Formats: sequence, structure tokens, C-alpha cells
Amino acid sequence: MISGYMGYYIIVGAIALISSLVSSRLKSKFNHYSKLYLKNGMSGAEIAQKMLHDNGIYDVQVVSTPGMLTDHYNPRNKTVNLSEGVYNQRNAAAAAVAAHECGHAVQHATAYSWLTMRSKLVPVVSISSKMSMWVIMGGVALMATMQMGQTIALIGLALYATSTLFSFITLPVEYDASKRALVWLKNANMLTSEEQAGAKDSLKWAARTYVVAALGSLATLLYFALQILGRRE
Repeated sequence: MISGYMGYYIIVGAIALISSLVSSRLKSKFNHYSKLYLKNGMSGAEIAQKMLHDNGIYDVQVVSTPGMLTDHYNPRNKTVNLSEGVYNQRNAAAAAVAAHECGHAVQHATAYSWLTMRSKLVPVVSISSKMSMWVIMGGVALMATMQMGQTIALIGLALYATSTLFSFITLPVEYDASKRALVWLKNANMLTSEEQAGAKDSLKWAARTYVVAALGSLATLLYFALQILGRRE
């Protein structure tokens, strides 16, 4: 089985490389559109606040959070958390990210089904993501000497499948949030045509990071499924 892990390492390496390239491209796009300053002069925080109010949402706070590209919406305390480079800045990249995170707040307020499903899986995935690989590898190691080894490996595979499912459910959530953001930015006349194009391009590359993560998780799941089921007596 030691040699069998070579395929796993190849998959992990390929995923890491693609993920790195996409992330690098995303940062490059963000830096590029960070230099495209908004004609309306609004900051990311101001844009976020306006989008929330335009959608009838008044119980969500817009707050600043440390780091770069650490932006997220927290449904538990109803906060739109914007990184320092988004919260204070007045450019197309900041507008795109701020509106996108507010898109999640709108999803929450309207009980968007995919977001609801994703939220229900969070507690399970927080456990399965930490344990699944250890259980799979432990089970595979035991398969050579113990019949119950395969059962343990299959339990680990089921745990990992939960994480894979979560990553795919995340895709419509992210794409829908971007769609809501871009539609609002356009309909509210927040951006010029050039700024709108920059916002759309920024969100396109952000979405691709989730696609890479989902496909990588699926590839890993299929690899271990073949390894485990292929060793059945």
C-alpha cells in the first residue's frame, strides 16, 4: 500500500499546483482592480451597507476584519466581515467583494435553499474534515491484517464524502452570491461600465478557487474509493 499512496501524492500535488495558480491569478486580479478607483467615491463598507438596506436588511452589521481576502459573511451573528483592503478602499475590487458578501446576507434573509443546506452541514464537516483522512489511512493499513480494516476505511471514506458534498454545495452558494452582487451593482447604478466589468472579472476568479477545491476533493474521494474497494477479497 506504500506504493499505492503515490497516486494520492500525485493528486494532492496537482491540486496544490492548480490551486496555487488560481489563487495567484485571483490576487493579481484583485491588485489590478484595486487601482480602478470608483467614480462614486464609496468605500467597500459604504457599498455593503447600501446593498443591505436596498434589500431591506437592517439587522446585519458590516465590520472590518484583519488580513487580505479574509472577507466572509457570518450567519450566526449576522455580520458582513470585510478585510481591511475592502472595508476602507474605494475601488472596483472592493466593491465586488463587499457586494458579494452582502449577497450571502441576502441569501440568508431569503432562506436560500443551498445556503440553508450548507449551514446544516457545517457542524458535521468541521469534524469529518479533521478525522476522515486519519480514519481512511488507518483502515487501509489494517486491511492487510484485519478484516475490520476495510470497514474502518469505508467509515473514513463516508466522512470524506461529506466534506466533498459540502464543497460542491458551496459552488451554487458562491455563484449565486456573485450573481446577486453584480445584478445589484448594475441596477443600482453603483459602477461605471468599466468598473462593472472589473467587478465581474474579480468575482469570476474568486469563484474558480471554489471549483478547484471541489474537483480536488472529488478526485481524492474517487482515488481512495478505488483503493479501498479494489482491495476487497
